[in-house]
Amino acid sequence: MSTFGIEEEFFLLDPDTGLPAAPGEKAREALMSLRAGESSSQHELLDCQIEMATPVCSSAQQALDSVHGFRQGLARTASGHDLLAVSLGTAPLIGASAAGIAPTERYREIHRYLPGISSEQYVSGLHVHVSIQDSESGVHALNGIRRWLPALAALGANSPFWRGQDSGFASWRSIHYRQWSVQGIPPYFTDADDYFKRLAQILGSDVVLDAGHIGWAARLSNHYPTIEIRISDAQLQADESVTLALIIRALVETIIREPAPQDGIHPEMLDLAFWQAAKHGLEGNQLHPETGDRVPSDQLVGVLLGHIRDALDENDDFEFVKAATDRLLIYGNGARRQRESMALGGIDRVINDAASALTA
Repeated sequence: MSTFGIEEEFFLLDPDTGLPAAPGEKAREALMSLRAGESSSQHELLDCQIEMATPVCSSAQQALDSVHGFRQGLARTASGHDLLAVSLGTAPLIGASAAGIAPTERYREIHRYLPGISSEQYVSGLHVHVSIQDSESGVHALNGIRRWLPALAALGANSPFWRGQDSGFASWRSIHYRQWSVQGIPPYFTDADDYFKRLAQILGSDVVLDAGHIGWAARLSNHYPTIEIRISDAQLQADESVTLALIIRALVETIIREPAPQDGIHPEMLDLAFWQAAKHGLEGNQLHPETGDRVPSDQLVGVLLGHIRDALDENDDFEFVKAATDRLLIYGNGARRQRESMALGGIDRVINDAASALTA
């Protein structure tokens, strides 16, 4: 059984206006001191964001307790400082002025380097780390997971709104990220040596500040013996984050047991599939990750669960994941539920429902 960890990014909003809000000194100190078990908080790029990292997890229940516990503490702490915390892939409303940058030197350096992007980087994601034995197995997993990344993007789409309007995409965060110098689905690598040589070439360019600036949707971690999957939007509810983490763990485990994958579906088709997943979420057709054919989203979910069934069973995760994906297909992912909130009560309803979902 592989271990895994979850990183979640959250927005802090003004409860009266719904606009992103930077915490004051006392609020920031309280937020940065947040702990839930071994989960901890840290800064994200924008001053109106906070990031959470779980401990290394082995089971669904451990991950759920960590994520849910932190969210409860975040909601209480934010409310105590007249802030509203939400887990959305984009901030639904944005002010006219440039975004405030978090008070860390690295984030300020990023802002000095690309202010036109960072000033509007109102996006939050879900990052999942899965343990690997070594770099070779990690690159093997990277090569194999490329074709599945659009399916994960569709499942985790939760960012339809931008500047108070429907963007026309289930995951506007995915589209917004295409502005960065290195982003999207990673290329195919021959082996670990190839991966690190190409990484060194990228870092030797004039447009990438450091390894953390490489925004591929999947990459090897710079700090831990893990593969990091960064494709999904921040999720409305804790159980949705955990569901995606369990699917990703099972997918990595399944791929590592398989023969070394070939290049497979052409990179331009994978890029198109990613765009298509960002456009439709679970509401339209997707690209079949093995055949390249067009398939309905519910069929794609079935193909994914069938592919990873053995790993899910071995980890005792199948019932949890099957029940959760059934709910997603019936009630919709975050993008669909945000749009339903919008139809019922406008952008205020979207924000209030997201705040309620944070601790659901």
